Amino acid sequence: MTLARPTTMNLPGWARALLALGSGILLALAFPPVGASLLAPVAVAMLALATYRVRASWGALLGFVQGAVCFGIMLRWLSVVGSDAWILLVALCAFWMALLGWGSALVTRLRWWPLWIACLWVAQEALRDRMPIGGFPWGRLAFAQTATTLTPWAAIAGAPLVTFMTALAGAVLAFIVVVLTLRTVDHRRWVAAALGGLIVIALSGILIPRPTTGQAEGGPADVTAAVIQGGVPNTGISVSDDRREVLQRHIGETVRLAESVAAGDEPAPELVIWPENAVDIDPYRDADVAAAITASARAIDAPILVGAIIEAPGDPTRIANVGIAWSPQTGPGDFYVKRHPVPFGEYIPLRPIVAPLVGRLDRLSRDMTAGQEAGVLMVGPARVGDVICFEVAYDDIVHDAVTAGGRVIVVQTNNATFAGLGQPEQQVAMSRLRAVEHGRSVLVAATSGISAVIGPDGSVISEIAEGQTGALVERIPLRDTLTVADRVGAIPEWLVTLVAVMSVGFALTRHRGSAQSGPTAI
Repeated sequence: MTLARPTTMNLPGWARALLALGSGILLALAFPPVGASLLAPVAVAMLALATYRVRASWGALLGFVQGAVCFGIMLRWLSVVGSDAWILLVALCAFWMALLGWGSALVTRLRWWPLWIACLWVAQEALRDRMPIGGFPWGRLAFAQTATTLTPWAAIAGAPLVTFMTALAGAVLAFIVVVLTLRTVDHRRWVAAALGGLIVIALSGILIPRPTTGQAEGGPADVTAAVIQGGVPNTGISVSDDRREVLQRHIGETVRLAESVAAGDEPAPELVIWPENAVDIDPYRDADVAAAITASARAIDAPILVGAIIEAPGDPTRIANVGIAWSPQTGPGDFYVKRHPVPFGEYIPLRPIVAPLVGRLDRLSRDMTAGQEAGVLMVGPARVGDVICFEVAYDDIVHDAVTAGGRVIVVQTNNATFAGLGQPEQQVAMSRLRAVEHGRSVLVAATSGISAVIGPDGSVISEIAEGQTGALVERIPLRDTLTVADRVGAIPEWLVTLVAVMSVGFALTRHRGSAQSGPTAI
């Protein structure tokens, strides 16, 4: 069955601009803190309609508008750091959306264009996640689908496949609108077929099983874990000014948990997780800090995974963001060094040139070093895969922590700088997707919230809200089996990206210089 495609939808420029603007708004609302996941495919559909068979340059402009609106809303938490940082990052993300809009204008001239639209979304994210200076994966379609029928696809090929399925649903929806608007030959049959495909896309993920129980191949099948949220004396850009107070708060919550355990009100944990920046005074150089951590571990009678800032091993000119396995008997043991420090947040690229231009970068007196090894540590009876803060957004870092042996994923984070602005909710959503993607429980430990215990099926077992303090104590499953996504890694993502590039190349070759080609078959 073929469908003669008409020459145009006759949408005026202002209508296309409104579609792009609305797409950006709806896509931003699809992410936490609103979290209206169903709006994501609608936003994809609106951008596809806006760019449908327009000139490629016009498609790029529409894509930029969509991206600027979406990321401007979603990344509003970055304005705490500075309006210039927020604007620059939004503009960078909008550039990638402009590239997507450019490609969309081209591939909508081809047969089966909904497929190529979906491939373009994956390709755009693959590039944005990595470039420049390590990329910025925030705002991926997959991160808006962490508790829907599309979520289980993460276990098959990770976040890129969830993005593909979400974008495909949106593109098919746009196709239906195009067919109904143009009412071409056989349009009823095409609409019926497209609706059937949309239903299949929406419901097929239900057939993918999610793990719920542990396994005993590499150790105990489950373990009792505690997550500590000690709180901070203040939030915002000055959150780390009172480092000793933050440490004392996490010690205090740990001691209170020990008292509850002694009273029989809580089960005894076999490991305890402290968040990133719980210890911002180097415990290797400050004996009092080290003694206080050891005393805390002895009080709770369990090892603590401590989030700390230390002098970089072998390089006194730098610092390191680490997770340290701290034994109640022997003190500090193995540690993981954060592999992906945040540019301009934890180190300054081209420091001699950039630092003099932005005064507030004086706060970063020393750059943070980047670790080279996956964060796999033995913390008591559990072999954990540790990632720190923004690293949860990067596919390769979480993938490596699991495939190197992590039986449970730990996310140590400090979101206090962005408290109350939606960033903590966005990070928990990513953690839920990672649980499904890797079939692992996830322990999120945050200084000021949101801390959470997430099951390997992506369900939130318990959590502590922003601004509150306390401890979560839960029995969680430990797992060894790798998901299909673990085994295939980034291969599907790059294959889909290659298809996207080929589709754009074919469109350029076949319709060089024209956005109004004659009828073709879909």
